[in-house]
Amino acid sequence: MQRTPLYDEHVKLGAKMVPFAGFEMPVQYTGVKDEHICVREAVGMFDVSHMGEFVVTGPGSIDFLQKVTSNDVSKLVDGKVQYSCLPNGKGGIVDDLLVYRIAEEKFLLVVNASNMEKDWNWLNENNSFDCTLENKSDDWALLAVQGPKTSEALQSLTSVNLAEMKYYTFEVGEFAGVQGVMISATGYTGAGGFELYVRNSDAPAVWNAVMEAGKDHGIKPCGLAARDTLRLEMGFCLYGNDIDDTTSPIEAGLGWITKFTKDFIDGDLLKKQKEDGPSRKLVGFELVDRGIPRQGYDIVDADGNKIGYVTSGTMSPSTNKAIGMGYVSTEHAKTDNSVYIAIRNKQIEAKIVRPPFYKA
Repeated sequence: MQRTPLYDEHVKLGAKMVPFAGFEMPVQYTGVKDEHICVREAVGMFDVSHMGEFVVTGPGSIDFLQKVTSNDVSKLVDGKVQYSCLPNGKGGIVDDLLVYRIAEEKFLLVVNASNMEKDWNWLNENNSFDCTLENKSDDWALLAVQGPKTSEALQSLTSVNLAEMKYYTFEVGEFAGVQGVMISATGYTGAGGFELYVRNSDAPAVWNAVMEAGKDHGIKPCGLAARDTLRLEMGFCLYGNDIDDTTSPIEAGLGWITKFTKDFIDGDLLKKQKEDGPSRKLVGFELVDRGIPRQGYDIVDADGNKIGYVTSGTMSPSTNKAIGMGYVSTEHAKTDNSVYIAIRNKQIEAKIVRPPFYKA
């Protein structure tokens, strides 16, 4: 098991540590609901240093990224970030990722920890362009500071005007006395905030500076469990649950990051799927009756016929409703349709809804 540079800080703060994607990671501190509500109402900080960072440089960088990612990289300018995915050549998804344009010939790709080796191999296999890939994952730590009070809590630590940073942009500057910190106005919670890319050696100092600066704003350290409930309330996909090598971006509702104005891996296949309509779709649902949906549960129709399966599910701490996402055959995917979740030999009624489940 690997450890992030913040392992000792988590232990000091009483985190429950669990294995995740090859790392010992904090799953919770004071409790999932407590941490979740703190992020929705104030500010919370997550250690997500297990994520992978690849740097692409060289004159062929844009052409390479246009080929291997589904979104249109030519739309990026310096300081902008883009959500995208890596099609796998068979209609599925190698991974979803963030693409940062640092300069005209320099990009940063941020990938999921569990897919790091797979992504690295896939990108190198498909690199026939005039560009170089470097794996910087072992050099960088990543802190996600999320919640409506984040700008206020962090502003004393940097001269970068945080309140004016637009969503999906980034700046590099001094932060908590550390030079060269990349401050990114991205996040996976829907609560606003920033992600901080810092060198491993600087991570503990930055973590503690944020905890101190956020004290008057109610900051709490948060674990992966709250991160999961927060992203699910927003209807954000989690790789390994809602998307994987067998799901297409069109089925997963990611048509908005799949641009057919360029030539890319699986472009023709996905375009045809979009034109013809997929046979199944990823939908959101809320339970009408009591119960909690879990990954892998069957979704059935009123007669008990299987029409799909649950990919993610929880009891939403913000709405106190049981919510979930799952794939169902397209004829059952219409908003407000009733479907049933098979829970312990019972059929629990659910209603198809359009995420996000929580609206601030």
